[in-house]
Amino acid sequence: MRLAAKDDCLRRLLPPATLGIGVALLLLPLLALHCRALGQQQNATEDQVKAAYLLNFAKLAEWPRHALPDGPSPLVIGVSGGEDEFLNVLKATAAGKSIGTHPLVVKPVSSDTEMKSCQIVFFRASERKHIPAEIEELEQSSVVLVGEDEFFLRQGGMINLVKDHGSVRFEVNTDALDRSEIHFSSKILALAKSGHGVSHATVSKAPVEATRQVERRVAPEYPAIAARMNLEGTAQVEARVRPDGTVKEVKILGGHPLLTDALARAVRLWKYQPAPRETVEIVKFTFGPG
Repeated sequence: MRLAAKDDCLRRLLPPATLGIGVALLLLPLLALHCRALGQQQNATEDQVKAAYLLNFAKLAEWPRHALPDGPSPLVIGVSGGEDEFLNVLKATAAGKSIGTHPLVVKPVSSDTEMKSCQIVFFRASERKHIPAEIEELEQSSVVLVGEDEFFLRQGGMINLVKDHGSVRFEVNTDALDRSEIHFSSKILALAKSGHGVSHATVSKAPVEATRQVERRVAPEYPAIAARMNLEGTAQVEARVRPDGTVKEVKILGGHPLLTDALARAVRLWKYQPAPRETVEIVKFTFGPG
């Protein structure tokens, strides 16, 4: 029974069609520790799964020294908004644990000053009205910003926990992480980019909704793991294009994590026709059997 309970817990925490094989293998030892802590429970609650994710983000992130000094300084996970029930679950999950030399501390936060004293802040969905201003205030603070609202990444958040067919998975805003001094494993970032869909192997449709003609187009390269997973779907990105036609910035709008990353890398190399001013172009590719 113990093995069955543990296997069921891991399946819930690591849905393979969502996180991908690489992330599953990377996080398996860490989430196994959490599952053992659940004892005989065969069904992890949503709060327990989200708490496990937050602990693993703490284990996999690397902060600059000014944000997390060497030594026994605490690694603080702050929770903004929501009810005490989740806070209590997170405290129980983190109780007695350390990341390296840093003991884990969980606390509720509400002010900018309290949030800046944390290494991770988890914004509950109930805080959606205040999130944009809080993200802007924390932009230069080397704090991992985690949310659970569908608009969180578009507002500048770094990691979003979302429910998908009864399972909890995570999305990543790589632009927000790139602007920070926080580093995560490249394997995590490669398989957990922002997006919702599923995808496969060859580009079957040209980009749509663009207002400037593309002079040089680079087709996205598929990661080998995407082909092995036999995924299909659509990826969509937003390209900010300079007047000279070069791409200044690419933001993820939607699609499977593997494909949005591949499309974003390709679009950064595109060249549009010159224009009087900077423009925003929407690029959408549908990936499927060629």
